Amino acid sequence: MATAIQKIILSSARDIPFNKLVLSQSNVRRVKAGVSIEELAQSIARRGLIQSLHVRPVLDADGAETGIFEVPAGGRRYRALELLVKQKRLAKSAPVPCVVGDANSGIMVDEVSLVENIERAPLHPLDQFRAFQAMREKGMTEEAIAAAFFVGVNIVKQRLRLASVSPVLLEIYADDGMTLEQLMAFTVSSDHARQEQVWDAIKDGWQKEPYHIRRMLTETTVRASDRRAVFVGVEAYEAAGGIVLRDLFQSDDGGWLQDPALLDLLVAEKLKTAADEIAGEGWNWVEAALSFPYGHEHGLRELVGTAVDLTDEERATREALRDEYDRLEAEYAEADELPDEIDARLGEIEQALDAFEQRPAIYDPADIAIAGVFVSLDADGSLSVDRGYVRPEDERPVAPEGDDTTETDGDTGHSATPAVQRAVVTVGGQAAEPEDDEEDGIKPLPERLVIELTAHRTLALRNALAEHPDVAMTMLLHKLVSDTFRRPAPTGCLEASVRHVFFSAQPEELKDSGAAHEIAERHGRWGDHVPADDQALWDWLTDLDPGTRLDLLAHCVSFGVNALFERPNPYGSGVSQHGLDVRLAQADRLARATGLDMVAAGWRPTVGNYLGRVTKPRILEAVREGAGERAAQLIDHLKKGDMAKEAERLLADTAWLPEPLRLIDPHDGEAIEPGAEADADDEAALPAFLSEDGDEDAEEIEDDDALTIAAE
Repeated sequence: MATAIQKIILSSARDIPFNKLVLSQSNVRRVKAGVSIEELAQSIARRGLIQSLHVRPVLDADGAETGIFEVPAGGRRYRALELLVKQKRLAKSAPVPCVVGDANSGIMVDEVSLVENIERAPLHPLDQFRAFQAMREKGMTEEAIAAAFFVGVNIVKQRLRLASVSPVLLEIYADDGMTLEQLMAFTVSSDHARQEQVWDAIKDGWQKEPYHIRRMLTETTVRASDRRAVFVGVEAYEAAGGIVLRDLFQSDDGGWLQDPALLDLLVAEKLKTAADEIAGEGWNWVEAALSFPYGHEHGLRELVGTAVDLTDEERATREALRDEYDRLEAEYAEADELPDEIDARLGEIEQALDAFEQRPAIYDPADIAIAGVFVSLDADGSLSVDRGYVRPEDERPVAPEGDDTTETDGDTGHSATPAVQRAVVTVGGQAAEPEDDEEDGIKPLPERLVIELTAHRTLALRNALAEHPDVAMTMLLHKLVSDTFRRPAPTGCLEASVRHVFFSAQPEELKDSGAAHEIAERHGRWGDHVPADDQALWDWLTDLDPGTRLDLLAHCVSFGVNALFERPNPYGSGVSQHGLDVRLAQADRLARATGLDMVAAGWRPTVGNYLGRVTKPRILEAVREGAGERAAQLIDHLKKGDMAKEAERLLADTAWLPEPLRLIDPHDGEAIEPGAEADADDEAALPAFLSEDGDEDAEEIEDDDALTIAAE
């Protein structure tokens, strides 16, 4: 005969007045954690008591019930109810839902209290995200949800954003297939198909860091801090239908603009509008572009305008601003950090004072009729306008000597005033620089970065050579003698015809460097005196004293300096490996002869010109070489962006230079390629950074080119 299974009898539930309840001394919870008693009391006041208390009757010495019940499970709820009673928001005798256990049970109250706390299963974060989303869809605002759960509004927005990720990825997260940090990284894009595409690309690889996911999702976008976005304005971009991606979990510097094509269109339109306004001044032509390469104005004559005098009122305003600036600077001189409002005010004063200094000059209307204007964007996104450049083909013909006739208007005999003409407006564009590919190992520097760095060096060499006429003469004679007595002679560092060498790639800040300003100033000084007529130029040169001739020779020869690295081509087009070796060796010799110091020339490692363009191991190597091992250890845990910024600060005053900018000592055996039979005059081994494994270099270049295409 089968034994009957004894049925379980559950404890009964009933309402017990609060003043009949006492907290059991056997309650295992002693440490406060999680939601505070105050917040739990607010929750009970809003929603009622969702979970009953578990109680047992208190017995007297004879085993009879006393009418008092102890609470072994639900102590925090009891404390919250007690707080509501003290606040007179709950009556002392208010009935409390309780599950009443058997006072004579063989199960200890300690066990009941412990089990009640350890058997609860925490809610999966995804369930919470979806619950917030459901409440939002049913009409609750983000602010209302935040108030209901005693969290900040930004927390609610973050969890709603997590719930909006592709359902496919949410299921992977629910099955522990990805971490919460990885899921957070996917929120920078709202494109579910792209999210899934990125996950498919990285899920089986080793590089699944959140920063890598963010970079892949934003590689075809434009940062809000980009000068194009600053120029147009994010508000105008959004008004035109553009979408801005935001990262709610990390500082995103304003976010990413998702439609680069729309942004470029808005930039072109705004540049065109600015160019049209300037054209209304009567200029012959206006060229507008995102930026112009260094040397774009070479060969053009620059007009000298007349500065506009300040009015008495403007002078008074300028002096008042200077006094205010000096007063604030003195007042906060000892402060470690300026208050935000003071810092903002100092910035406003600086902008106002700059406006007084950058007042447009006044030009002769006759000159305006043949001259033009370059319109571009500065690095900070502001409009840059350079007026007054005359092309050679637009120059007026020179009247024969002794001919005093002038162009007249009809029969009046008065000089004709040029009518305001409609300028030819040209608007161009230029793509943004890509972020360099991130790798873990130290590889050869990307080819484009080496070209940019050697562009810095070439420009500084030109400036140094122009300041050493004796060296320029020796260099020119060396080139001429080589061409005469050596067959065939490599082109070398001096491309003497002299042919002006332009840069195939150049950093944005090159045109603002000290060498660029000095060269432009020197060129302007000579340009004021050089005759335009060929015979007059010959006569002028003949009459120059030897010292002046040497200065002019040095200036002209300097434009032929070519110390650029470029990829050798063994098939005849471009430079050969031997030609590149000779070029770089001669560039080092020229640097030693002129005493060139790239640090003194103004080059400093920054995020833009080096540190943000190389891998993290390269950044740490630079800091280790320039500031020491301890400084490198201080930043080795940082993400790449933060590491680059800190490295810029640590290297600011160390005089550290990357390999392409360092001077190679021809007597240092380690700097010369082993086995190379170098000519003592014009040959040396390539630096180590150019002689790395070719396959790795090609891989780095392909990665860099891929990023360039993606960024465009």
